[in-house]
Amino acid sequence: MNYLIAVVSDRIKAEEAYTALEKAGIPINQLVILGKGYKTADEFGFIDPTEQAKKRAILMAFWLVPFGFAGGYCFDLITGVNSFDWAGQPFNHILGGVAGAIGGAMGSVFVGGGVGLSVGSGDALPYRNRLNEGKYLVVVQGSTPIKNQATAILNQFQPETLQGYTQPLV
Repeated sequence: MNYLIAVVSDRIKAEEAYTALEKAGIPINQLVILGKGYKTADEFGFIDPTEQAKKRAILMAFWLVPFGFAGGYCFDLITGVNSFDWAGQPFNHILGGVAGAIGGAMGSVFVGGGVGLSVGSGDALPYRNRLNEGKYLVVVQGSTPIKNQATAILNQFQPETLQGYTQPLV
């Protein structure tokens, strides 16, 4: 989906911009106001970065934990290093595998979750932050001609920012 998003400082400006867009002939089903008293970021469909990070960490854990176990087991078996000397021969390898699985789980949390949190949100995180500051977003959904028409109208209201946004495929 393609959007044009204007950040305005207060509710009155948001309503005036919405009304001007409506009078210009832009269909109501392509106009949305986000902010206090209107739609929230979740209702609109902005990606929540923490949810994306959790999904990526869990997805990576499905792969990294079993491979970590196998790697730890094989490392202990091949090298003959008795890291857990008190455990005896067969259990020493198993504990090496458990240590590898723990390393895989840590990797999935730090890499999958950390990277997912920092880069997985795209432009949605700054928009969420603006909403949390009490600002309002006027969103126009549509094709390039509609967005161009809306850009000219929204510039009259001197928005803080006016930017195109393409919602990533999830």
